[in-house]
Amino acid sequence: MGELDGRVALITGGGRGIGLAITRAFAAAGAAVAITGRSADVLADACAAITANGGVAIAVPGDVTDPEAVKSAFGMVRSTLGPIDILVNNAGVTASMKFAETDDATWDRIMRVNVTGPFYTCREAVPDMLARGWGRIINIASIAGLQGLPFSAPYSASKHALLGLTRSLALELGRNGITANALCPGWVETDMLNEAIRAIVARTGRSAQQARTNILYLSGQKRAITPEEVAAAALRLVGPESDTINGEAITIDALPLFLAI
Repeated sequence: MGELDGRVALITGGGRGIGLAITRAFAAAGAAVAITGRSADVLADACAAITANGGVAIAVPGDVTDPEAVKSAFGMVRSTLGPIDILVNNAGVTASMKFAETDDATWDRIMRVNVTGPFYTCREAVPDMLARGWGRIINIASIAGLQGLPFSAPYSASKHALLGLTRSLALELGRNGITANALCPGWVETDMLNEAIRAIVARTGRSAQQARTNILYLSGQKRAITPEEVAAAALRLVGPESDTINGEAITIDALPLFLAI
């Protein structure tokens, strides 16, 4: 028996990176998982791997910034798997640029994906959780939500906003058996890290290795963490002993440099 047997989990951006690692961990623990994203092929591959290992997974292509698409996705999950018990808002985007060069389109896109999208999905999921008297909401934030981040003002602002949403949900819903928490990882071995490295290389002419070293040094990380390490933290927030963890912004970071000296 898995610790998530009988639970239905929806993970946005669940086809790659952190989202995929969480999807696999939840499925291995017995949850029926639904994964959303914009690439149908990526989602299909992720689901095929899970079902091949005996898990239950469905792909629900869609855009979290479109409220009607979100509504449709949740309807599909309910009709196929049942009401949503667990929601993981993992879909996110960023951009690396000087603040003075940040255009309206970049600001709007990052805010819509990183903040408005979670608002839409939480609004759809909460009624299911209220009806069942149990629910878990996990928002994948960032250490950028706890401190500023140079050359990424829109991203940092969006993650601060996501923490505000998380804490408000925790206060409002906690008495109904529903918890809301945020995971705040440092740099993770994902496409986002690779994109940041490429941006530094293009802007400074440094090598990719030099850019990587600089990113991790300035963030106080000894190494980039793995998606599986974030997934392990997510699993703890939905397990049988998670009732008392609510409204937290949990930092997930590799060993800081000063501890390694």
